[in-house]
Amino acid sequence: MQTRNIKVFGIVQGVGFRPFTANTARACGICGTVANKGSYVEIIAEGAPEALDRFAEILRTAPPERAVIMDMEQSECAHAGFSEFSIIESEKERGDIFASPDIATCDKCRAELFDPSNRRYLHPFINCTQCGPRLTILDTMPYDRERTSMRAFPMCDTCAAEYHDPATRRYDAQPVCCNDCGPEVYLIGGGLRGADAITAARRAITEGKIIAVKGIGGFHLCCDAKNSDAVRRLRERKQRPMKPFAVMLRDMDTVRRECVLQPGQEAWLTGWQKPILLLEKRGDTTLCDEIAPDNLTVGVMLPYAPLQMLLFDYPDGICMTDCLVMTSGNARGAPICKDDAAAQKEIAGFCDLMLSHDREILLRADDSVCDWLDGAPYMIRRSRGFAPLPVMQKGAGEDVVLGIGGELKNSFCIAKNGLLYASPYVGDTADLRTVQALRESITRMCGLLEVTPQRIVCDRHPMYNTAALAEELAAEWGVPLTRIQHHYAHILSCMAENGETGRVIGVSFDGTGYGDDGSIWGGEFLISDPAGYVRAGSIMPFMQTGGDASSREGWRIAAALLRETLPDDAAALCEMLGICDAQNYRVQAAMAKNGINSIRSTSAGRLFDAVSALLGIRRASTFEGEAATALMYAAERHLRAGGGGIPLTCTVTEQEGFLTMETARLAAEIAVRYAAAPDADTRRALAYAFHAALADGIAAACVRLREIHGIGTAALSGGVFQNRLLVQHTEARLHAAGFRVLRHHLIPPNDGGICIGQASAR
Repeated sequence: MQTRNIKVFGIVQGVGFRPFTANTARACGICGTVANKGSYVEIIAEGAPEALDRFAEILRTAPPERAVIMDMEQSECAHAGFSEFSIIESEKERGDIFASPDIATCDKCRAELFDPSNRRYLHPFINCTQCGPRLTILDTMPYDRERTSMRAFPMCDTCAAEYHDPATRRYDAQPVCCNDCGPEVYLIGGGLRGADAITAARRAITEGKIIAVKGIGGFHLCCDAKNSDAVRRLRERKQRPMKPFAVMLRDMDTVRRECVLQPGQEAWLTGWQKPILLLEKRGDTTLCDEIAPDNLTVGVMLPYAPLQMLLFDYPDGICMTDCLVMTSGNARGAPICKDDAAAQKEIAGFCDLMLSHDREILLRADDSVCDWLDGAPYMIRRSRGFAPLPVMQKGAGEDVVLGIGGELKNSFCIAKNGLLYASPYVGDTADLRTVQALRESITRMCGLLEVTPQRIVCDRHPMYNTAALAEELAAEWGVPLTRIQHHYAHILSCMAENGETGRVIGVSFDGTGYGDDGSIWGGEFLISDPAGYVRAGSIMPFMQTGGDASSREGWRIAAALLRETLPDDAAALCEMLGICDAQNYRVQAAMAKNGINSIRSTSAGRLFDAVSALLGIRRASTFEGEAATALMYAAERHLRAGGGGIPLTCTVTEQEGFLTMETARLAAEIAVRYAAAPDADTRRALAYAFHAALADGIAAACVRLREIHGIGTAALSGGVFQNRLLVQHTEARLHAAGFRVLRHHLIPPNDGGICIGQASAR
């Protein structure tokens, strides 16, 4: 007989690990106890040595589906003389904390939800040890009911019996409840509750109305995705003329009917995270055109919460659509609404009724969004289902560091003991409501992780709201504030995700970042390691005229590129290509010459906008990335049509060891070629040729930098590398040149990922 103390670290709270441990111990003939310790699970196990070995091996290699074992420690301890194995009261103990993300409803709970003989039939909050809300209802660790928003709902005797019975699926399931003791749904201001409220919401959708629905991490705005009038009305109300809406489809049969699936995508759609996944639309899709105008793909997710499932299927005789728009419930620029008061204030004007419930959301979490690249997800927005799973950081210091994140697509990160905890998506902090949500979320995450940051890191841009908040928090906590360059943070983020600690050639391409010289950077080659960077190259600088308007109006950048490369022909080309008329051209030229609302820029994002404008694809954008995405789709349409290539060159020049990609000349050549044959086929061919030439230029620059610095690893980051076509071309060329290539996978390459880089900076 032997007694062991076994400590298990990782995602082992809120995933049914303690019930699993107890059942496994009994099956192995082991007595003892298991308890949450706040930062880990502790097991005291007594039994024969071979039985203990078998028990530990099962824990390590075959844990519950949602658990993630990051480490396990075993040591012998004094014999305690246990007669059985039991789950004991959790104890609070300091250490690394691993909180579970929210988990989509499992298949067993879904089956019970629609089983008339089951006591939880049609229960909008059905869950078990393997599914349900976690992070969004969690107040503090360890994960027990009294430390969640479910403490407001005492269990009935039957639920309590299941909760304490190791033979049930709800053994030690903290959010367990039923129709008798759980939360309740209702219409805000409508008086209807329960079944009547759900039926009213379903009827409204079939009548072409728009509803708001409170989910796990916040409100959604919802309507029939096949109803053009309803979707147009939602666009008008939300002032969102072109940006695609995500859709929630009833089941996989519906997904197959509407979309083309690649190998591996079904597993992600049906897995426990259930993110929004960008899928190729079928030519005969029944989704209305207004869902994703001029897009080859549509963002699709399956129902991940029981209330969503009940919207599709309910025994009320209503003939319901199997395709719903399910977009974030927020006003433009504001964070997603998480309670009734915010919903009534912010989004009541967007919808015809609001379906809510009385389970409090403690931490908001938008839906995660993924593209698909090389047979795997490629993260666009990391939130529900993924946050706050940590990234492991090699060689990290002991300080607790807060990376406050970017101004756009904000999320923040707390670094602690080599673990980088990235928050759910917060939003665009140009809106002060989002800044307040960021402050509140930081406070809650710090409480959850039981830390006070010892250092704060923010962007160098002097006018960012995130930087102002970082200054406030640093003063309140009495801790130092470090400012790091935006594009370096991107590269550090890519390095951290890939576990890289050595020097890399960082290729950081995005829209806007404050440069060390006071200009706008955005197409950078940075020799980087965790201790610092050297700027070794960039795309050719150009004059960015028009202030904030230039980030939305690519025609301004197009005119500037032509003016700087073809000064004698630029005005005529601009008029011929519909960029701007002669008067506007003169105004832009005068502003640039006199330095009025103009600044030098190396923004790769604006380069994409300019080429999109030159080819008549998008002269301006109504949402961030619209022009660049439309340019990528044009290039992909060329590929699908089997069109031939148009040879274009992006030359790399060198002066005193600094490299310049001649992208302005590339844009000018595109303009001249399109002016000579301004038809749809030429447009698409040139869009593709631009991507290919840019990838050629990036690879050529990296080869030259390898010759200079002796570095054989390239890291690709920044929002421009959200473009899957550019990533594929660039990665292929770098591999062919013998590079080891680091790119993002489950951390966004866009500004939603820079908090990881900030928090990992030394």
